[in-house]
Amino acid sequence: MAAKMQFDLVSPERRLASMAVEAVQIPAAEGDLTAMADHAPLITTLRPGVLRIDGGDAGAEAAYFITGGFADVAGPSVTVLAEQAMPVSEVTATLMDGLISDARTAQDKLNSAEPGQPAAAAAAKLVADLEMVKAQLVG
Repeated sequence: MAAKMQFDLVSPERRLASMAVEAVQIPAAEGDLTAMADHAPLITTLRPGVLRIDGGDAGAEAAYFITGGFADVAGPSVTVLAEQAMPVSEVTATLMDGLISDARTAQDKLNSAEPGQPAAAAAAKLVADLEMVKAQLVG
């Protein structure tokens, strides 16, 4: 049996999870990572994606859609502060289309104000990340 660590997932609206888990797969901005007990400490930003937990209470697995935020990995615990988060079972095509539309609007505004600037590139990446997650979760 793998060692357990404390995992907490919080969004501005609610606490989605607080339990002992074996591993957390995190969609970090610089690439996916898996945190386990005694992981080296780190703080990272998150990109839109699916956060998965393994070996939770009663060995359960769970998956949550997150739009971004921060993860604090500190060996015995992982805390994720998400901009927006929900169980993947609550994700709908309508929700994803709304998020993508909002991101495209922001991208268009940045492109017209600051074409070729890093903020415009980041907005384009956000749109691409959201489209990828939509394809993964709702087709």
